[in-house]
Amino acid sequence: MTDVPDLDLVRRAATEPEAFGLLYERHVRRIYNYIYYRTGDHHDAEDLTARVFQRALRHVGAFQDMGVPFSAWLYRIAHNLVANWHRDRSRRPVVPLEDHTVLTPGSQHPESLAMAREVGEDLLELVRRLPEERQQLLILKFAERLSNAEIGQIMGRTEGAIKSLYHRTLSSLREEVERMQAEGRGAGLEDREG
Repeated sequence: MTDVPDLDLVRRAATEPEAFGLLYERHVRRIYNYIYYRTGDHHDAEDLTARVFQRALRHVGAFQDMGVPFSAWLYRIAHNLVANWHRDRSRRPVVPLEDHTVLTPGSQHPESLAMAREVGEDLLELVRRLPEERQQLLILKFAERLSNAEIGQIMGRTEGAIKSLYHRTLSSLREEVERMQAEGRGAGLEDREG
């Protein structure tokens, strides 16, 4: 049954739990990765991924084939849950324990760890300042390695619109990196550019 198209499994999933199980197995890793890159937290990503598939299972009977893949529907559910998660988090900020971890003797040199962490934080800060649709585009493009056509289906845009948005997004990130470097911030970012 592994070679059965998603839409056939979707039709059967309302009455056959094993059909939904196959859909879950096909898509859980990609949905988890998408959510993880949007939240940055393993535990929250697991919880939200479970909620995506719970909602999908509850509403699979109402799914209508509108010419886009089933995965686009899952990404839309994930997108909405992550947006709610961010809104809730902004009301109740959490300080992760990892921010206060003490290094052990076998750890990397503290200076290189600090520099790598600073570069990562600067890049993450830049990406998180982008509008949600641009964040989503970068995650689907780089983390999920989807084509522009696939991203267009998920985001409800044409392939040409995705190419244009991608170009504008990279241009704005490049400008922001240059601005930060001119201000003396993000010193390690030039190592990432290029």
